[in-house]
Amino acid sequence: MKRFLYLLLFTLLLWAAAPLSASELKDKLLRLKDVNRVEALESDHFAEKYVVRITQPLDHRHPEAGSFTQRVVVAHAGFDRPTVIVTEGYGGSYALTPRYQEELSKLINANIVFAEHRYFLESTPQPLNWEYLTAENSAYDLHHITTAFKQIYPGKWVSTGISKGGQTTMIYRAYFPDDVDFSVPYVAPLNRAIEDDRQEAFLRKVGTRKERKQLENFQLEILKRREAMLPLLESFCAEKGLTFKIPPAEVLDYCVLEYSFAFWQWGTSFGDIPPLDSDDKMLFYHLIDISGPDYFSETQPNAPFFVQAAKELGYYGYDTQPFRKYLTLRHTHGYVAKIMLPPTAPEITFNAALYHKIYNFLKDNDPKVIWIYGETDPWSATRVPAFKGKVNEQIYIQPRGSHRSRIGNMPEEIKEKILRQLEAWLQ
Repeated sequence: MKRFLYLLLFTLLLWAAAPLSASELKDKLLRLKDVNRVEALESDHFAEKYVVRITQPLDHRHPEAGSFTQRVVVAHAGFDRPTVIVTEGYGGSYALTPRYQEELSKLINANIVFAEHRYFLESTPQPLNWEYLTAENSAYDLHHITTAFKQIYPGKWVSTGISKGGQTTMIYRAYFPDDVDFSVPYVAPLNRAIEDDRQEAFLRKVGTRKERKQLENFQLEILKRREAMLPLLESFCAEKGLTFKIPPAEVLDYCVLEYSFAFWQWGTSFGDIPPLDSDDKMLFYHLIDISGPDYFSETQPNAPFFVQAAKELGYYGYDTQPFRKYLTLRHTHGYVAKIMLPPTAPEITFNAALYHKIYNFLKDNDPKVIWIYGETDPWSATRVPAFKGKVNEQIYIQPRGSHRSRIGNMPEEIKEKILRQLEAWLQ
């Protein structure tokens, strides 16, 4: 009898000590308006993690247009902890993995509310109507999510995103300045044209003269060996099942033109460039490792991005002058519309209104924002302007940093300064 009582007492103690937050959090999520499904996920870093489906209007100004389901990932650090809303600019499958932990959430021990962008992966409306893929609608998506989840997490809120996700952070803040306490966009461009020429000017000056010449010589060598490169390209594309709106010779041209941008963007080592007297295959496979033909393929998975770029986010052009003698292309003007847009997309004219909205918001206000950029990342050519007299708008540039620049890989003195500012804003 004594043994039975001890076992019963031990069981009751274990039950009392077991965390109730998992069921409590799930119950809270299920009670949120417009949440229609909640599924548990595994996490290496958080006690609880869920994928949540929330119903969003296709057009927030005209709800009668219909709705779609947006995928949101929630990682729980504590009801009393701050919350980071990740304004992803693309699909969000990677956030489902157990190892996922966004940098800012780790630094400040925060909850994560991760929002997959509309029109990507599981957050794609059906039927597909490109009319509703606008920056304004994406901002309202995030406002809807934040408003709902603040019922669960009433503490400080921080918005963050990387690259196009950083653009989305900017957009969200410009439309809803008071939704979050502060923002940390990483490597986020503010483009003012569909082929913003500031990146071209940047690539003519980035790095050292010797480095730029090494890249240009490699690009020229590929073009000079066109007869050998084209069969390799065609074979590679056939093996990968890649199809294009342009002939193979032009695909090769675009891979070569993209090479310098991609090289600097991802911080590739100059030691990776093979000698110019290398055999054809070695040169070819280095080229496609850096700027592969899949980027220009009809099956490019990020087609919704190019719809947004053509419509209002902007993009970059190519400087053909150094290669004109060897290119089959006469020019690249209008290439986004010509080769990057999905066949279902309508004819699109770029509108710079979004650029002016964000620019004027930052000029006329002083929101709490920490901008992270890399010095040699071509996207930093169109970084936000450093307006005089701003206290809260702070821009930090990693020396020789690429698109991979983060708080964690900043020089120690800059990193410490950023961390002190985050701590102050969290008070």
